[in-house]
Amino acid sequence: MAMNSRTNCPEYDRLSRRGFLGASVAATAASLALPRTAFAHARGASRPTLIGIFLRGALDGLSTVVPYGDAALYAARGALAVTAPGTTNGALDLDGYFGLNPNTSGLLAPFMAGNLAFVHAVGSPDPSRSHFDAMRTMESGTPNNPTSPEASGWLARHLQSVSPAGTGALRGLALNNLMPRVLAVAPSTLPIADPSRFTLPGRPASAAARRAALGAGYSSAIAPLAPAAASTFGSIDRLASIDFSGYVPANGATYPVSAFGTVMRNIAAMIKADLGLEVAHYDYGGWDHHHNQGTIQGALADMLRDLSSALEAFWLDMRGMEDKYLLYAKSEFGRRVAPNGNAGTDHGSGGIMLAMGHRVVGGQVHGPWPTVAPNQLDGGDLRVMTDYRDVIAEILGAGLGGTDISHVFAGHTTSPVGVVI
Repeated sequence: MAMNSRTNCPEYDRLSRRGFLGASVAATAASLALPRTAFAHARGASRPTLIGIFLRGALDGLSTVVPYGDAALYAARGALAVTAPGTTNGALDLDGYFGLNPNTSGLLAPFMAGNLAFVHAVGSPDPSRSHFDAMRTMESGTPNNPTSPEASGWLARHLQSVSPAGTGALRGLALNNLMPRVLAVAPSTLPIADPSRFTLPGRPASAAARRAALGAGYSSAIAPLAPAAASTFGSIDRLASIDFSGYVPANGATYPVSAFGTVMRNIAAMIKADLGLEVAHYDYGGWDHHHNQGTIQGALADMLRDLSSALEAFWLDMRGMEDKYLLYAKSEFGRRVAPNGNAGTDHGSGGIMLAMGHRVVGGQVHGPWPTVAPNQLDGGDLRVMTDYRDVIAEILGAGLGGTDISHVFAGHTTSPVGVVI
């Protein structure tokens, strides 16, 4: 998991080193112990691959998709607010009210092409400002219930509710070292940080003999060990068929030389190889900027450039194949409106989501805007106007098709947002 341990947030640093890892291990253990749920939906060979990006640490949405048309922003944020379009280093205009941080210029082309949309003032109805609790309830889909016994993640429940695409040998992939909670109890899903190196360790000369010995040993094991071993061997074979190192992106796309750039490049290669991969998930951490956050320079600016340039490269690489994928990115919550005393921002509430690809109603910033006027804030935070589950429900339902939303988000009545139709 890509985590930044220099965030100056004690809780996030503990979470990076220990807390979230422990939660991931526990979730992975649960996924091995619990039975899979099978639903009788039609085989989904034509479903696009769902790409999920969890921006862990809480991205500052007000500095990313800037509501420059809201005069209250500049009164509340002062020098930490990105200035309006037309000014020096000002925002890149989107619609006359919202603009992009100049460091996210790579997102402008897919937005203008109608393939990318944003949702502002979005988040969870859970009031927690704790990274750990907010991540836990967001990934399990159980807001306002940090002690919920729910072991599965909502993304896992999506995979449970639809039939496999293709052979179903490798349905889901977490491109990190550990399984995130959102994929806990997902069928035929593995955490593989680097799919180009997913093979049996040891000397190549003895690989066949070692594989035969392991296969024989696990073939007589009880479930879930025997199916898991078979699925792992199948995944090794499928991934080995892709020339990741020799992959040439299309349309002149150039991925950044970074962890996230490599992840997006690998995802493009896997989609084009038609593996039947239904879900690809990546944890992109380090967005917790309590100190010296900056606007167009600094830690946030560097990360925004990496995020946007990787997504732009992926969009270019997949031009003409938008029906092959559906991508979303979100954080556990946003940042406070007013800066703190260290030129940074503290944990807030409402944030942003983005969606790109198949059936996305792009070129728009969706969702009602509450303004950041003092009398409209939620205890100093941007008010949540759109429940993230409503956006996800459209992605899973209208975007992918066949998902049992009542199983994914039990007890939640969805409201239309219009991001994916």
